[in-house]
Amino acid sequence: MRVTFIGDSITDAGRDRSDPESFGDGYVSLLAPELIAAGATVRNLGIAGDRARDLAARWDAELMPTAPELLTVYVGVNDMWRRFDSDDPTTEADFAATLGGLLDRVEAQHRPRLILMEPFFLPVTEEQQAWLDDLDGKRAAVRALAAAHGAAFVPLHEVFTTAAEKHPAAELAPDGVHPTPRGSALIADAWRAAASISDSR
Repeated sequence: MRVTFIGDSITDAGRDRSDPESFGDGYVSLLAPELIAAGATVRNLGIAGDRARDLAARWDAELMPTAPELLTVYVGVNDMWRRFDSDDPTTEADFAATLGGLLDRVEAQHRPRLILMEPFFLPVTEEQQAWLDDLDGKRAAVRALAAAHGAAFVPLHEVFTTAAEKHPAAELAPDGVHPTPRGSALIADAWRAAASISDSR
């Protein structure tokens, strides 16, 4: 099986982009060995800082040639973040239209099983609490697209919010976004659970 992961820094996780067999040190690196052991070919196409529009700019050149049979897409937090650090917002409608169009294209050409990862955020300052209102729209869009495309949905915001009730944010994602090893393990476990549900459909 050809397995591809595409997204932002959480997927990228410091991978060597010149090496197609580099998985970084995040959740993909935890999943890749078991997928490879089961006979899969795994590619990590994460790039730090990417928004949905950035995925669109490289979808045909980078994603399509991998001809994925199982495709995981994880994007959305930078679409929120750029509103607050660069005054460059992405509306929920634009985010949904861009991501939905990408899914339509890959389905038409390769018909992969899809796993859509919900963007999460753990506010670390009082000011950032208000950022969740913007993220809510992206989260809702990913959930709706998962339903529309028959994709497995990974509810990471719920996973991390629940974990933060027991562990300080610094143990999960010190800046609210980039996971520690404990956070990466949470993501990998949530992916496994969603992939298992998808397999049983």
